[in-house]
Amino acid sequence: MTNDETVRAVILLLWIVLVASALVARRMPWGQTLRMALAWVAIFGTLFVVAAYKDELGGLWQRLRLAGNPQAGSVQGGEFHIPMGEDGHFRVRAAIGGTDASFLIDSGATTTALSRATVESAGIDIDESGFGVAIDTANGTILARRIVIPRITVGPIVRTDLHAITAAEFGDTNVLGMNFLSSLSGWGVEGRTLVLKP
Repeated sequence: MTNDETVRAVILLLWIVLVASALVARRMPWGQTLRMALAWVAIFGTLFVVAAYKDELGGLWQRLRLAGNPQAGSVQGGEFHIPMGEDGHFRVRAAIGGTDASFLIDSGATTTALSRATVESAGIDIDESGFGVAIDTANGTILARRIVIPRITVGPIVRTDLHAITAAEFGDTNVLGMNFLSSLSGWGVEGRTLVLKP
């Protein structure tokens, strides 16, 4: 036995003696004493298991949290991991000021795009001066307006003054485009997970 193991064994023995002496001092019937002793063993056993497997339990908690809300993503080693949705796309929750919105992450989109509802909810000004931006979509060409997102938070990643566009034709869809992805130190797909490196 090493010194650490000896110290742990002595501490465990002292705890057992402490609990046993407390139970004996109460002069309860043996059946009740045995039940209380087993309860204490269960408590210390549970604490021991939690301490011994804290890393695995932390990973389990992350998996359970992602199963309940996959768009929340998870931080692992300083990187932000986003699981692929059942439709094969990556979606994430992002905060714009006090507004929380769902975003489709699209490396095929040059610019980040916000729905009019998200723009209004976040209180972002729309630049109505000058010409709009012509955007080719699957439904034809639309005219979008330029906006600037003062602050957007995606997991641990924060960007300020992010240029974006908005149009009524976007419906309720918000898109994080290449201008957001290219601001990162790196990003890529690993299996069914999108990894963003701040």
